[in-house]
Amino acid sequence: MAPVLDVSGLTTVFRTRTGLVCAVQDVSFSVEAGETLAIVGESGCGKTMTALSLMRLIPPPGDIIAGSVKVDGIDLLTLNMGDLRRMRGSRIAMIFQEPMTALNPLLTVGRQIAEMVSLHEGLPRRAARARAVDMLHHVRIPAPERRAREYPHQMSGGMRQRAMIAMALACRPKVLIADEPTTALDVTIQAQVLDLIDDLRKELGNAVVLITHDLGVVAEVAQRMIVMYAGRKVEEGTTKDLFAEPRHPYLQGLLASIPRFGIGGSERLREIPGVVPPLSDLPPGCAFAPRCPSAIGQCRAVIPPLDVRRDDHRAACWVR
Repeated sequence: MAPVLDVSGLTTVFRTRTGLVCAVQDVSFSVEAGETLAIVGESGCGKTMTALSLMRLIPPPGDIIAGSVKVDGIDLLTLNMGDLRRMRGSRIAMIFQEPMTALNPLLTVGRQIAEMVSLHEGLPRRAARARAVDMLHHVRIPAPERRAREYPHQMSGGMRQRAMIAMALACRPKVLIADEPTTALDVTIQAQVLDLIDDLRKELGNAVVLITHDLGVVAEVAQRMIVMYAGRKVEEGTTKDLFAEPRHPYLQGLLASIPRFGIGGSERLREIPGVVPPLSDLPPGCAFAPRCPSAIGQCRAVIPPLDVRRDDHRAACWVR
């Protein structure tokens, strides 16, 4: 089966006074219909920049300088802005971290969804309005007719996030990118939103790219995962394999830092020493080497390639 999303060699830079800063470097992956791929890592590792690059939403002075992003064989990076706008929403859509920054505060939620449908499918106003109400019902918002007439500020955080999901899926896109979709929500609402995204994936058969730092979420909803560090992909494979046998010391550290509670009490919380280096001042060799307990001389001199270790399990590490 051909992947619905195929990303190859994606490289995004920011032009600064001191030179080029590489936010996403040579990242490749693919996602099939009905599959969820998680991209994980700490803040500053390049997850969100990867998501924005897929949509060609990189803010200036950023620029995508290499690679391809193909949806159903169409490379988004080669399209003119008119064709790209037609692809956004209809073929590929995104759920942002904070819906209040993505929703227009001056328009009702129903009108915003209806305008999306009218733009991409050419439906008349009444039919587009009916689709908007149907989508709000689809994402389990109670009293969708009434909620469609409300403005974003009249909704709770969880309701706004559901409205964002409804808008993103209104035109049945093949690919849905969810960038930290539960960050601003309380734990109970987080679980509901994640369950909703997963249920809609199963129902609609779309591919999902989930950007998150929460490995508990990944274990629950993702079939495959990519681990990023300092703008590079350092490990990838099935979620089951990576959780059972992490190869890269960075993923090992992330998994060890998850709180564990048992009958005998909780273990001491572990942490990875140090911080993600600034992208403008990366160390030579492996960027994780200064924080890695297993680093050797080669790690500090040469960037390791992403090698296949078993089946489709790849890791960029000289030691493991």
